[in-house]
Amino acid sequence: MNFHRPPTVKRHCPGLLPIVLLAAFLVNSVSAPAAEPHIVNLYCFCRENDFRLENSEQVLFQATVEQVKLFKQAGLPATFALQYDALMDTNYQRLFKEQLTTNDEIGAWWEIPQELAEKAGLKWRGRHEWDPEANVGFSPGYTPDERRKLVDVYMVDFKSIFGFYPKTVGSWYIDEVTLDYMAKRYGVIASCNCKDQIGTDFYTLWGGYWNQAYYPSRLNAYMPAQTKSGQLSIPVFRMLGSDPIYQHGTTPGLQSLEPVYAEAGGSPKWVAWFMDNLIHQPSLAFGYTQAGQENSFGWEAMRHGLTNQVALFAKQDKAGEIRVETFEQTGRWFRKNFALTPPTSVVVMDDWKDQGRKTVWYDSRFYRMNLLWQDGSFFIRDLHCFDEHVASPTHQTALTATSLTYETLPVMDWAVWSKAGEPHAGMWPVLLSSDGTASSVRCEGQPVVKELNKQDLDIEQTLADGAKLSMVCSERKICFAGADANGQPLHWALKLVGGPRQNAIVQSVRPQVIRYRYLETDYQVKVASGSCEQLANGDLQLNPDRSGKVMLEFKR
Repeated sequence: MNFHRPPTVKRHCPGLLPIVLLAAFLVNSVSAPAAEPHIVNLYCFCRENDFRLENSEQVLFQATVEQVKLFKQAGLPATFALQYDALMDTNYQRLFKEQLTTNDEIGAWWEIPQELAEKAGLKWRGRHEWDPEANVGFSPGYTPDERRKLVDVYMVDFKSIFGFYPKTVGSWYIDEVTLDYMAKRYGVIASCNCKDQIGTDFYTLWGGYWNQAYYPSRLNAYMPAQTKSGQLSIPVFRMLGSDPIYQHGTTPGLQSLEPVYAEAGGSPKWVAWFMDNLIHQPSLAFGYTQAGQENSFGWEAMRHGLTNQVALFAKQDKAGEIRVETFEQTGRWFRKNFALTPPTSVVVMDDWKDQGRKTVWYDSRFYRMNLLWQDGSFFIRDLHCFDEHVASPTHQTALTATSLTYETLPVMDWAVWSKAGEPHAGMWPVLLSSDGTASSVRCEGQPVVKELNKQDLDIEQTLADGAKLSMVCSERKICFAGADANGQPLHWALKLVGGPRQNAIVQSVRPQVIRYRYLETDYQVKVASGSCEQLANGDLQLNPDRSGKVMLEFKR
């Protein structure tokens, strides 16, 4: 997804890789599919025109025609989400009425074009009939009353055309006022928003529930809620199938399942790698990814990548390894099975770049955590807390800036806090000598990652001297433990290196609690086992108790 460059610049698609090679790649996996469901939504949203393209109406419509044809030939269900200009175009109306079946879904895509704004009685502030600037093309750019007017107009016209209201709605970002109104007034049951990113297209979504889905706070559509009373009833799924290793923060390039990206979704090797990890690695409650492509890229840019993906999905669906279903079906399943946001994980134990990196993401309604292995060691590169009481900056007022930023509460942020010439930010495990001197840990062999149950994820790493470090991620806490080669408590610590950015938000450090302030919000991490100290250079250090354990607790 990249609004501020013509979509035609990403037309570097590799040649077709024979399906037999994809099958061989998957057969080589040493583990059987995990027990939890692995869900894929084919999700394609449709604009009528795009000012960045010549003859855009024909180019965009033809892309949608070819997508419909491809999915039908594969016998896979799909969701097509209509922006208002496409909704009102009789070409799209005829196409979907004539070609889609009861196995498919027609949903809503929530960007605001001129036609919708003016029909709702609002003055159009855009430069074109569709303008991707955040305060024009997205719902936060309007007051709460204006947001509801926009919804009313769209829903009335949608029902007059198709005879029902859409059950799902997607956008790069939709505010909580809009989501709540759509759910209560029109029965929308699920939504989706953009993957986490920093600055792409001038949009920043950072620190949220990283993949799968969450129930958002009533005050903030980007912030997961902790309580039933504090959450909206409409789950929000994360879009675009992010690369769990490389699509993080300001890492160069876009690495996602979008088929227009030649080194990622357009590469059969990368897609096979991505799906192999989705199917065979632990994901706790469920594994999920969203595939498909917006029609603004045009069919030629996505054709090879999407065709390869669909062939692979059809094979995996037939084998029972994944469930390809409409977004509505997934939303209903989620609401039926989870009253609150469930813990989930994304685990990758091999590196498609062959550089030895591995990663584990863990998400719950209280926090997210990311662990990264590289250069023979490992560290926590990301830890953010969630609090349903943090109101969105646009909860009651309209966004005036052309860019948007929504965040959560950082404890560690490698992507934002790292600075050239300084030690990389992270929570680094270190070994301590008798005089307290710290040395880096060195890994020996593969980490072992396993589900203890549907909420707790166990991660264990053997070190070069035979010692072991482990951590158990649970819904409200993380428990670390270290033991030497003889099973005795290891002399180790966890250093929180964050530089000036960390120092700016840390308010106080006590042995059993670290207090932070960010987004005008006070929050804390409790050190329930072990203790914390602040070192002379400003870094924090978590020291284990006599049994070699450190436990961190996260609460509202």
